[in-house]
Amino acid sequence: MRILLEQLNGLLSEEPDPIATMANAAAFLFNALPGVSWAGFYLLRGEDLVVGPFCGKPACTRIKPGRGVCGTAFSERKTIVVPDVHEFPGHIACDPDSRSEIVIPLFGKDSVPFGVLDLDSTEYSRFDEMTADFLIKASEIISLRLND
Repeated sequence: MRILLEQLNGLLSEEPDPIATMANAAAFLFNALPGVSWAGFYLLRGEDLVVGPFCGKPACTRIKPGRGVCGTAFSERKTIVVPDVHEFPGHIACDPDSRSEIVIPLFGKDSVPFGVLDLDSTEYSRFDEMTADFLIKASEIISLRLND
């Protein structure tokens, strides 16, 4: 996973535009991790998390903080790993084929969350501890690039 983090860092290191950064990060994670059916971003816009660059099927456009896995991870400021989305209270089913999910909050320089990194899979329990650790480190690289 260290090599993937180095590749991600290299991919994002020279790009100042946040849309390009998120688009390439989403594409990189979508293609680097087997079994991922959706990878992308939700960003705080006003009072909602609004879908940003992603790879996968069309997604829910707006999510209220505190709702679903994305809104909960954002509000609680912590990574949430869901082995079975059908067992998560209030799960928002954007893709009926989704079975597991991981959401990592993204933090600005002032440690205030500005969005989330969201990955879904059609496999149950796709996101183990090693993958979660990798994605947390990846989200730190992405956040740094977005806050340069």
